[in-house]
Order: sequence, then structure tokens, then C-alpha cells
Amino acid sequence: MADLVYTPTERSRARARRRELTQEASLLARLDWLMLGAVLGIVAFGVWSIAGITRHDVVGSPDYYVYRQLVFVAVGLLGLVVVILIDPDIYRRFHRQIYVGTLLLFAFVFLAGTVARGSKRWIDLGFFRFQPSEFGKLLVVLALAGFLADRFRRMGGWRSSLTAVALALPPMFLVFVQPDIGSALVYAAALVGVLLISGVRWLHLTVYAVVAVVLALSVLWWLPSAGMPVLKDYQTSRLTGFFHPDQDPRGSTYNVAQSITAVGSGGPTGRGVVGATQTSLDFLPEHATDFVFASLAEQRGFFGAGFLLVLYLLVVWRGLKVVASARDPYSAIVAGGIVFALLFQIFVNVGMTIGIAPVTGIPLPMVSVGGSSMIANLLAIGVLQAIYVRGRGRTRIARW
Repeated sequence: MADLVYTPTERSRARARRRELTQEASLLARLDWLMLGAVLGIVAFGVWSIAGITRHDVVGSPDYYVYRQLVFVAVGLLGLVVVILIDPDIYRRFHRQIYVGTLLLFAFVFLAGTVARGSKRWIDLGFFRFQPSEFGKLLVVLALAGFLADRFRRMGGWRSSLTAVALALPPMFLVFVQPDIGSALVYAAALVGVLLISGVRWLHLTVYAVVAVVLALSVLWWLPSAGMPVLKDYQTSRLTGFFHPDQDPRGSTYNVAQSITAVGSGGPTGRGVVGATQTSLDFLPEHATDFVFASLAEQRGFFGAGFLLVLYLLVVWRGLKVVASARDPYSAIVAGGIVFALLFQIFVNVGMTIGIAPVTGIPLPMVSVGGSSMIANLLAIGVLQAIYVRGRGRTRIARW
């Protein structure tokens, strides 16, 4: 008897196509448009601000940094769309490979990385200078969340939380010795986030916090006093300048002093692009990267800076909603790590421009000039959206 071979008819192919289109439309309908609107608002406001902040930076090309930033935004938004289409469960299944790959990428920086300003953080691809530590902020969260989700029901004991901390230490150390203290601190914030969401006991977190304080004191005071300095001289100057802001206004605390002046001179509505002398006359160093918020506050004033912070607050609030509505422990832990890391970066960057946080080189998410930071943060937003559209009750709601 001859084998029966099923040949799809035109009608069956049409049904399959309609099914695919329906699924895509359903996915589109389930997106958190409020979060996306806030993110697009931050990006657009940031590019508009960069246009004024950097207009005098490149002679003869006032829009140089604007065009570069727009390219990074386009790549980041494309990545955001692609990531939304990927089920986060894939990351859970391959979390070990993600972890090992991240460590290998960081190790590769030491072998073939580009040195700039005393740090070896970048890989030069010719057309793009790639900073792995920025992407590691997301990759490490995806990897740690996979480990914690597999042990979600055993997080009350010491073994699981200690193992998670031990897994977080190698990438943190590799970033710290680049040296990049800022990114290492972001990894620590993400670690706190994933541990909290995974259900680690408060007693464990308290013990880890005490150990972290002891390590910080050792690095900052005890080891240097014993003749074994750990930090570079400029890093030590930044930290001592934070605790003693008036000790060297022409040296180690110059950046912060000029930043505070820029923020204060903006007033309620700002001085505009022409009148923002702190920025346009280069009194404020790194005015498009580390201290972009100070330049923005000088040019756009309290209302402009406040508007940006409200957009950030909206993104963080919607991120917490993603945590609450996640379909499984892995998705919730990933969302928690991303939100904690994002909130930490915003707080530290804004804080260091007004003197309430030490200068650590953390960029302002989705605003500071830089391709790696922009693309990595938009990818993280894409992961949050991917979790949200597959959250509890979202499929049922989309069918109504």
C-alpha cells in the first residue's frame, strides 16, 4: 500500500499565515506601551539634549555626536524588537552557556582590549568600539537568574545564596580590575536585585551586606594603610574627594564642583544652549558622558531635568509591574535584576553630578553619548517587554 503524503493546500497555507499574523498582532497588543513610550521619550529627549550639549565639541561638525547617537539608537531599537520576539525561557535553558560566554568575553578584553584613559575596557571592531562590561550588566542577570530559578524552592538555606554570590564574584572581579568600579557596582546592585526576588532570607542579605562593607573598608583604608593599595591613584582621589569635597577644587574635586555649578546655574527653565557657559566653554569635563545630566540641567533647567527623572520613574514603576506579573520565577528574577541595575545607574549618575554620590564613571542610561551603553540598555528594555507580554493573564486578556 502506497504511503500517504500530506500536501498542504492553498487554504491550509493561508490559515497558517493568518495564524502567524494573529500571533504577531496579539504580541503587539500585549506590549507595555506605557513603558515603551517612556523609553522612547527618554531617548528622544536625550538626543535633543545631546544636540545642544555637543554642538561645539567638533569644529565644523556641530551634529557629529547626534548622528552617532542616532545610529546607536537605531541599532538598539532593532535589537529591542528582536529580543521581544525571543521567549525568555530560552535564556533559562542556556544560562550556563551565557555565564561562561560572558566570562570568556571579559577575559578577551585583557588579551585584545583597547586601552583608553588608563583603562582596558573596550574591544575595537574598527567601525565600533565595543564595551563588553555594558552588555555584561544584562548577561550576568540572565545567567544568575537561571541558577536561582533552578533552586527557587531551596533559597531559604545558605548554600544556594552563597553559590549565587560566588558565581557573581568572577565577572565583578574581571570588570573591577579593568579597572571599572562603576560597572562592578552595577553588577553588585543587580546581584542584590536577583537575590531579593528569588526569596533569599533577610538575615543572609544582612550578612552579605556586612561582608561587603568590610571589603570596602579594606580596599579604601586598611590595605592602603598597610602599604598595599588596591585602587588606582585617580580612583582614590575621586573617593577621598567625595568625602572631602573642598580639599582640592582645582584638582580631584574640580569635575564635581563644576557639575554642581552647572546644575545650580540652570534655574527653573535653564540657560539655553547659547547661555550655558559651563558646557559650551568646556568648564564642565565629560559633559556628554559622565556629567551629561549636569549639562542637561544647565541648558534645560529644573523643569527639563525633572521631566527626564519622571520618565525614568515611569520606566522603573512599569519594570516593577513586570516583576509582579511574570509567569515564572526565572522571568521575575530577571526583571528584578534589570530594574535594580537600572535604578542604581540612574541614582549614582544623577547623584554624582550634584555631589551626593562619588564619581564612578557610570553613564546616564539611554542619554549619555556611547554606543555600548545605549544598545545594552535598550536590549534590557526588550527583555522586560518579552517577559511582560508572556506574563500571567496577558494571553487571556489579548483574546478578549
